[in-house]
Amino acid sequence: MDQDLKCPKCGSEHVYPDGSLWVCPECAHEWSQQSEGSAGPSENPDASGEIRDANGNVLADGDSVTVIKDLKIKGTSSVVKSGTKVKNIRLVDATDGHDIACKIAGIGAMNLKSEFVRKA
Repeated sequence: MDQDLKCPKCGSEHVYPDGSLWVCPECAHEWSQQSEGSAGPSENPDASGEIRDANGNVLADGDSVTVIKDLKIKGTSSVVKSGTKVKNIRLVDATDGHDIACKIAGIGAMNLKSEFVRKA
């Protein structure tokens, strides 16, 4: 652990790593390790803010994507079939991994994970 690391909010030296975040137990502030000015390459491929599909292509608002796996819809018996084309996606910042907001014909509005789609 880096001995020179201090909380950027309160200056406490008693910080600890929690997954990909640093946590200060005194003020409960959390921040990413990348914000500390590390000069090395990013360990997380999505750290640049780009959202990529299952093949590694960068996605943008308004793109069309194709679902690559049958996806069960939570709370219903419906399924989004593999090969379903979704037009005019919107990228959202989601903490649960569902980073694509879209409307699917016959189902309605829903969120998808980018790892289960490929750019059409």
